[in-house]
Amino acid sequence: MADTRIGFFPALLLGGGIALGGWLVGQGMERFRLADRSITVKGLAEQEVKSDFAIWTLGFRRGGNEFGAVQQALNGDRERVIAFLREQGFEDAEIEVRPLQVQDLYAREWGSSSVPLRFNGLGQVTVKSARVEAVAQAAGKVDPLIQAGIQLSGDNEGLGGPRFQLRGFNDAKPRLLEEATRNAREQATKFAADAGAELGPLKSANQGVIRVLDDDGGDNDSTGRTMGKRLRVVSTFEFGLE
Repeated sequence: MADTRIGFFPALLLGGGIALGGWLVGQGMERFRLADRSITVKGLAEQEVKSDFAIWTLGFRRGGNEFGAVQQALNGDRERVIAFLREQGFEDAEIEVRPLQVQDLYAREWGSSSVPLRFNGLGQVTVKSARVEAVAQAAGKVDPLIQAGIQLSGDNEGLGGPRFQLRGFNDAKPRLLEEATRNAREQATKFAADAGAELGPLKSANQGVIRVLDDDGGDNDSTGRTMGKRLRVVSTFEFGLE
């Protein structure tokens, strides 16, 4: 009768290693090294913040078969847009007026005389302000401009609406990293206690990349469309075990 004990202990060790590996993954552990008695863990931290700067581009278009008429119409549209923004309380320092553009479609290399309107005109007025609430409110009050016949478009081929930014990123950074460190230390301390050891000193740390997400529930980097932001960081720490 063959001795079945020969493969028992290797199998037991293999099974134990698989179980330990699965437990480490479940506990957020990245690596555990018995040889030098150290453990590497990842600390996750998230923080809800509010944008502190807004950029809102109001584009407007006109088309026609007479250059002068298109340019004059664009001038009128620009004056109405600027007047609207001043009515919303924006100061001249927050309003950036860009030069008008009128393109002769017949003059293009691939141009065709069959286009319905020869001249295509574009104008843009941009608001840049730290008053994000005021920008968001003004963006919802553009109906009078549309009723006046102004063909509004955004800063990216019709994608209108303000873009909200977080320029005070460094102000929120220390607190976020502190939370990630605390989270990692809690995991490492629990593991050390379960293993019958004590958590030793921090050997190394990698801050990781701090991501800025929109607060719309998505997991993609911010597109700037929401005023609320969510900061997320995953930092890596290596602790000794005693």
